[in-house]
Amino acid sequence: LFLLFFSTHEELQTLDVDDAFFSTPEDVAARALQPRGGLKFIRSFQKQAEDQAVNLPPNLHQLVHNATYPQSPPHMVWRYFYDLQGSAEDPFPGGLFQWARFSLNTSNLSPTEKIFSDSLHQHEDTLTLATLRIFSNGLGQPHFHFNANEMGYVISGCGQVGVVLAGTTSSFNIGIGDVFFFPVGTQHYIKSVCDEDLLLLLAYSTGDQLQTLRFNSYFRSTSDHILAQLFHKAQVDLQENFPRAT
Repeated sequence: LFLLFFSTHEELQTLDVDDAFFSTPEDVAARALQPRGGLKFIRSFQKQAEDQAVNLPPNLHQLVHNATYPQSPPHMVWRYFYDLQGSAEDPFPGGLFQWARFSLNTSNLSPTEKIFSDSLHQHEDTLTLATLRIFSNGLGQPHFHFNANEMGYVISGCGQVGVVLAGTTSSFNIGIGDVFFFPVGTQHYIKSVCDEDLLLLLAYSTGDQLQTLRFNSYFRSTSDHILAQLFHKAQVDLQENFPRAT
């Protein structure tokens, strides 16, 4: 069972091997592929009535006698493969992330992680992936991303999502199998509302380092005299309740 993300907002366009084969004129296919049986062998292929995107014919054991997949060398494998489940955990109050992404700072990356990171950054329209575990009744605080749309899939648990827009907030419940979407620059939060952890798989539409600004960062970084004017709150109350980090 796979969960797939594709980096396009257009209708996904796919060309399968069998579609390409049957769309090619017989004589052209015969001259290009040069089978021993020539044109006669090419004409022996029959187009199946159903889509062959996933092909499990009932007589598979008769058709395939030896299926082997030789392992490619590590420097090739890790350009296209990443062990997300086995990657380092990135904790925060209330949960933890695991990331498959490009990182500007490679000092803490293993050699294989660096290969994958560099590979992501070499291609346009790649994706950053993450698993997010929010502990029971924990909160992924409001934040937004400067450089990526975000899409998520619920693996287990249940939660509530809030999308904070100018003058309004949209909130909805999420459960196993649900998908949610946050456009770039949209502030949002996610919280667990079950006795079990909320586990999500997230995809971000960037191959660059993900840029995120969290609610507590920009609120507490705003000068207290500005906050006093905005919220009609005594400056001294804000200083006492939101002390500056030293």
